[in-house]
Amino acid sequence: MKIVRHTAPDMRQALRAIREQLGEDAVILSSRRGPHGVEVTAAVDFDAARLDSAAQRSDMHVAAAPSFSAAPAFAAASAEGSAEAMGNELKTLRRMLETQLAQLAWNERSRRNPVHIELLRELSELGIAQDLADHLVGQLPAGVDLTQGRRFTVAGLSQYLLVTGDRWLDSGGRVAFIGATGVGKTTVLAKLAVRWILRHGPKDLALVASDTVRIGAQDQMHALGQLLGVPVHVPERFEALPKLLSGLNQHRLVLIDTPGASVRDAQFDARLAVLGACAPLIEPALVLAASTQAGALEETIQRCAALKPASCLLTKVDEAASLGGALSALIRARLAVSYVSDGQRVPEDLRPARALELITQAVRLAKTSGAAADEDLLRRRFGKLAHANT
Repeated sequence: MKIVRHTAPDMRQALRAIREQLGEDAVILSSRRGPHGVEVTAAVDFDAARLDSAAQRSDMHVAAAPSFSAAPAFAAASAEGSAEAMGNELKTLRRMLETQLAQLAWNERSRRNPVHIELLRELSELGIAQDLADHLVGQLPAGVDLTQGRRFTVAGLSQYLLVTGDRWLDSGGRVAFIGATGVGKTTVLAKLAVRWILRHGPKDLALVASDTVRIGAQDQMHALGQLLGVPVHVPERFEALPKLLSGLNQHRLVLIDTPGASVRDAQFDARLAVLGACAPLIEPALVLAASTQAGALEETIQRCAALKPASCLLTKVDEAASLGGALSALIRARLAVSYVSDGQRVPEDLRPARALELITQAVRLAKTSGAAADEDLLRRRFGKLAHANT
């Protein structure tokens, strides 16, 4: 166990010095005021069974922060001889001190930068992730007013959100649509196929129906191909997809429907491996539903990262109560958006993604749904970040 003692003008500076020297796992053993400020004693690699002997050598007196007293709890744990109980009490003390300091840091930030606080509130109401919101606000130039700050944060979000433009319909390619069941892979494929035909005609288009899992999926693709007058190719089994694709070089645009599954499905990794074997021949494109929770979107993106998808299609935008979570997940992953789907009409409800348009829609959704973030929520979300930056 390593024990250090720091004296500083105030508790915040003392704890920051301890954190820099001992790291995040340090445990606060005591704190008291002296003639030169606050004296804090802390330890790392804490062994509660040796606390008494170490305390005698160091002449330490366990004390609490001014707003609460932990000494009786320490004494009771020592009397019972329970090392585990004492360790838990010390951890509790540390958490309480950190919570108090985070609250002090938040209050100070609120006093000094009311524009920042209001912008954090608005970004939270959009559903923007707290680390991204804090980063955006932290980049504000000094002295901006609220109107300027809003423009800056919207511009920042628009810059961070990557889009590809209408390149598939302009240049073609071999696109494999990947995603969970029910996110709308087949629907966006149909919309893109119709748009290609309206622009280029049916000659250079081919469809691949490799979804052998969903009942009726291949029949649906055959019906689409017959309606559009384009060929539909079906692999004997999903593992034969690379061989099938190698024979379709004559088509400028090949749209590939793949089986949908949960990312936790036992077969998911095997299907990803097959698609990985097609890597020189296809461009994997994730299909993500905007109505899905941000955590589930991030999990899907992470599980599919090995395929190195160049872009995604954002579907079910019309069903989403908030867009901030989905946009945050895409920004964090640096995953570009190619198209946005916001309805069932073919091909009308599909458009090339535009960053500013998506941000504006996120703002409109937040206002429509009446999303609100009160002071307590903001303090809990951003207080620790404010303390960490002091």
